[in-house]
Amino acid sequence: MERVPYRATGAAVAYAGLRLPVSILLHDVRSMYNVGAFFRTADGAAIERLLLSGITARPPKSAITKTALGAEERVPWEPVQDVAATAQALRATGYELAAIETTLRALDIFDWQPRFPVCVLFGHEVDGLGADLLAYCDTHVRIPMLGLKHSLNVASAGAIVMYELLRKYRSLHAPRAAREFSDEISR
Repeated sequence: MERVPYRATGAAVAYAGLRLPVSILLHDVRSMYNVGAFFRTADGAAIERLLLSGITARPPKSAITKTALGAEERVPWEPVQDVAATAQALRATGYELAAIETTLRALDIFDWQPRFPVCVLFGHEVDGLGADLLAYCDTHVRIPMLGLKHSLNVASAGAIVMYELLRKYRSLHAPRAAREFSDEISR
């Protein structure tokens, strides 16, 4: 079987020129492999940028490159020293701030109707986001967990969130191209 890059397929028409108006803020993500996975997924979902704060490692690091496979050179990223100032600046430019967290006020990701542009915050693999960061967020969002565990690996959660945001954005901004392609292949 021949492997073909997605962009070479007809289905890619629905995404032509798309840059998802989503920033991802990683705060105190300790594993460089998780950071690398965020870069790789951000590249795949056309995320506008990653914001790296706290103890979150920054490129160039071999452990980031091992999972990012070069995406760390393609996806724009910025170090963040003052998360509060960054949150205020994002809000001032129209961003919805959404924490991915298991709080009581969290909405199910499939019920959340994001207001683009969005900045999604992810925290430490064990401790999550602190109360101070949660207080800056307009929305708390959770991924439904139906098994014994109550959370996913942060990079796995990041992939789900990024692609769900891509799906929601496409349904708002590119439904015609997607419908035309679906009609064409069903003939």
